[in-house]
Amino acid sequence: MERRVHSELTESAEDGAIELFSENLRNLLLVSPLKGKMVLGFDPAFRTGAKLAVVDQTGKLMTTQVIYPVPPASQAKIEQSKKDLAELIRTYGVEIIAIGNGTASRESEAFVAQVLKDFPDVSYVIVNESGASVYSASELARHEFPDLTVEKRSAISIARRLQDPLAELVKIDPKSIGVGQYQHDVSQKKLAENLDFVVDTVVNQVGVNINTASPALLAHVSGLNKTISENIVKYRDENGRIASREEIKKVPRLGAKAFEQAAGFLRIPGAENILDNTGVHPESYKAVERLLKELNITDLDDSAKTKLQSVSIETMAETINIGQETLKDIIADLLKPGRDLRDDFEAPVLRQDVLDISDLEIGQKLEGTVRNVVDFGAFVDIGLHDDGLIHISQMSKSFVKHPSQVVSVGDVVTVWVSKIDKERGKINLSLVDLRELN
Repeated sequence: MERRVHSELTESAEDGAIELFSENLRNLLLVSPLKGKMVLGFDPAFRTGAKLAVVDQTGKLMTTQVIYPVPPASQAKIEQSKKDLAELIRTYGVEIIAIGNGTASRESEAFVAQVLKDFPDVSYVIVNESGASVYSASELARHEFPDLTVEKRSAISIARRLQDPLAELVKIDPKSIGVGQYQHDVSQKKLAENLDFVVDTVVNQVGVNINTASPALLAHVSGLNKTISENIVKYRDENGRIASREEIKKVPRLGAKAFEQAAGFLRIPGAENILDNTGVHPESYKAVERLLKELNITDLDDSAKTKLQSVSIETMAETINIGQETLKDIIADLLKPGRDLRDDFEAPVLRQDVLDISDLEIGQKLEGTVRNVVDFGAFVDIGLHDDGLIHISQMSKSFVKHPSQVVSVGDVVTVWVSKIDKERGKINLSLVDLRELN
């Protein structure tokens, strides 16, 4: 009896830990991308120097460099590093600097903040670099950047995961991303299966730009495998941009079944047929034509959107002979063609000035980003060396059963400082204004 109870409790705890890890991973993958920005990835280090990588708006590598911005580097090297960073910002029009949160990150943050005093339009973000080293030493990274060192590849990964977290994080084993708890104490097989399912689900929910996606990202699309994904990229390289979903059928080994499963998840921005950049599957294109004909719509202008918003779902679904849920999805895509559901989530907090623990006061109001959610609370990046902790008891004035009911990884939250331990560098935070608790 005792063994059975122990076994049931262990299994329940394991399932809970895996479920929490899966939910944290899902929310991390859905973090809003910073699109269309020139980003400089900054991989901090003390003795070996910081590795920098500038990537353009599409994630293409522009240049790499090594600087020595913090001690034990000499003052002369630090001053030269300031000039080198400023020159990179000017030369490439850098808009955001993504600083990895590993060794020497806060010292590097202070260095960057000092340089940015001369660049008021440039901001920086502390990026969770968990897994960047795993990616940079992987076969995938070696294939992508064969001539670069591991450290420089890591800087590229840091920059890209700010531009598009989903596209970059799929290259890394989910267990290495660092948003769980007790992950080494649970069934690794069950954990891997759950996390892989989360990645596949999110990729297909968001959709993939077939003309920019890496093989690693394409491989998570329903119906595609590693070979077909590599063939898509090879086809792009040899023939240029894929212009339509119909052209996808020309990719070697992408048969009718794979096309049927994948087509609705593959997006083609700028396609002649606007539906090719939506979640509408090609097999529903005829239904869309019937819908537009019924509403006398020839162009998706403001008047057309007004008509679409006023459609009676039940009546129209019967008229054009499709399911009501399918019709709802079609209308949603027509109202926002090319929509990215991640745009509805909050973007990362951009900073220009460094925050020191000595700057804090009890009751001070701050803004931060949730980095991890665990059973006893949530860790929030407020710009210090270590994340602050919101204990579950500080999340609401009413009872909270689990922190995930209140916050999710990637959320931008307003918090109040409730406790400061300067010796240990620890900060406790509250989601409730302390004045309301008194």
